Amino acid sequence: MNVNEILFFGVFIFLIAGMLLFDLGVFNKSSHVISYKEAIFWTFIWVGLSFAFFVLLKTHGDLIHGPTSTADVKELIIKYDHPLNVEGYTNVDAISAYRTNLSLEFLTGYLIEYSLSVDNVFVMILIFTAFGIEKRFYKRILFWGIAGAIIMRFVFIFLSSALIQRFEWILLVFGGLLVFTGVQMFRNRNKEERIDTAKHPVVKFTSKHFRVDANYIGQKFWIRKNGKWFMTPIFIVLLIIEFTDVIFAVDSVPAIFAITKDPFIVFFSNIFAIIGLRSLFFLVSNIMAKFHYLKEGLSVLLTFIGVKMLLHHWFESIGFTTSDSLLVVLGILLVSIAASVAFPKKKYV
Repeated sequence: MNVNEILFFGVFIFLIAGMLLFDLGVFNKSSHVISYKEAIFWTFIWVGLSFAFFVLLKTHGDLIHGPTSTADVKELIIKYDHPLNVEGYTNVDAISAYRTNLSLEFLTGYLIEYSLSVDNVFVMILIFTAFGIEKRFYKRILFWGIAGAIIMRFVFIFLSSALIQRFEWILLVFGGLLVFTGVQMFRNRNKEERIDTAKHPVVKFTSKHFRVDANYIGQKFWIRKNGKWFMTPIFIVLLIIEFTDVIFAVDSVPAIFAITKDPFIVFFSNIFAIIGLRSLFFLVSNIMAKFHYLKEGLSVLLTFIGVKMLLHHWFESIGFTTSDSLLVVLGILLVSIAASVAFPKKKYV
């Protein structure tokens, strides 16, 4: 990392940590059930902040890597394989074009990650239901789950970026994985998912290596009894949420690498989607039945991104830009939502 990258990244992490702590300290003093209105409010807040960051990148995106000339922009285009040509541009025009492309890469990556988070939400609902967690404890578990996810995504994204820059063939592996996942998601779209709590690997591991108070009901993660520390059920659920996020990251992170190979943009888009995941959880849990074709839409989305990754050079040769990727992603999501509204799920009595 150069000085610009360290400063920009440091300020970003500081602001994100501050917002999360503000949320925890000011709005999360006591455990309570999140209402539909509160979920909508926080969804607007987090989505609004994400689009504000998009505007920041569009106007000052060059602050991340610090290019000052057309030559610097060309180096970044080659390094991160941006679909951008600034040949013959002045320094000002090259940097302006670079900012615009960077902002579009962020927005496209954010939309992909945020939409894929819907599937993550479905699994979280299954986890909470299977383990009988009270709704008033959802917010606390999700907060710490998000905090842990930010750390894990940081490691996964920058490690993946380093490997991609050294071994380009890894993109083909990621692309194949995404196509496979998209096809499997489509095939299993109507399959009822269940979680066997006793056989879950996290439950088996914690039960074997830690003392667990299975009868404890409350929001504490650890409790002390008779001079010994015991793990509580909601901490086990938190670990399962983290475990689940790692599995989802294997699909979602490579999907954004199909849009941009700049690890900072991949990380920023991931984090904004993740911090909005909690409010999205409470929103989706109330309306998920209304968008029953979203699963099909996500499967098509993953398959398209996988194909784009596998045929990257061909897409590049036909002049497929970041704007085109954004339009395709938006189109897939809008069609799946519109189909859900136009053809509502039939209720059988």
